[in-house]
Amino acid sequence: MTSKTHVTRHRHADVDGIKVFYREAGDPDAPKLLLLHGFPSASHQYARLIEELKDDFHIVAPDNPGSGHTEVPGNPHYTFDFLADTIEKFLETIGFTGFSMYVFDFGAPVGFRIATRHPEWIKGLIVQNGNAYEDGLSGLAKGFIANRDPQAARDMLALEYTKFGYLEGVRDPEAISPDTWTLDQHYLDLRPQPQIDLALDYHTNVAKYPEWQAYLREHQPPTLITWGRGDPFFIEAGAKAYLRDLPDAQLCLFDTGHFALEEDLVEIAALIRAFTPRE
Repeated sequence: MTSKTHVTRHRHADVDGIKVFYREAGDPDAPKLLLLHGFPSASHQYARLIEELKDDFHIVAPDNPGSGHTEVPGNPHYTFDFLADTIEKFLETIGFTGFSMYVFDFGAPVGFRIATRHPEWIKGLIVQNGNAYEDGLSGLAKGFIANRDPQAARDMLALEYTKFGYLEGVRDPEAISPDTWTLDQHYLDLRPQPQIDLALDYHTNVAKYPEWQAYLREHQPPTLITWGRGDPFFIEAGAKAYLRDLPDAQLCLFDTGHFALEEDLVEIAALIRAFTPRE
């Protein structure tokens, strides 16, 4: 293995005028691993995981439109369809197909849209606190989805809420670096409107749950489910619900919160290594 595989590259790809920023690491001949980030983060949330896995996989982690370093011209209206359309075209542009897909939070509705369009691309599925079942929606999440008030969506972008997302349900709050929510808050303050648009569009994901469940039942992708059971938004029942359609899936619950990688990265990385299909 050459030294090049030990370097994470920071790149842009032009997708219909959108400059999609992405992190890429690993040997191009290694099994492919796509990392799709959640709210309110960008691909930086996977920086430590990439370091842990880049000797084992060819990894790509893009920033969604409206997040991180991806540059979107004009002032489009952001929807989850728009995110999925862009990431789908991005993957075609860089020729990255035939991958295992790690989906977390917002990454799940983006990833499942892509999977239903291109089931042949998906070699394996790793779900970490990413919902595809109403069972997984907490009362807090249901209230948020039902309340399509722009001001309520804007209020959700406050620092107090961002910090809550990282600390609620964790074993040891002092183990969570304040850099996590501080960096996320920087991007929220820089470009709030995309996240407001997406918050108001979230109900479209719930409407698609039956379609995604049908995809899982029909195609039976090899699946690893890792879940922080203290998540205040996406509760443990959502993890177990996958087993209705994927009875052979591997389920691993962790006593942590929404951002399970913050406390259990090494353990989750080991599960990914053991799980991910090798060519």
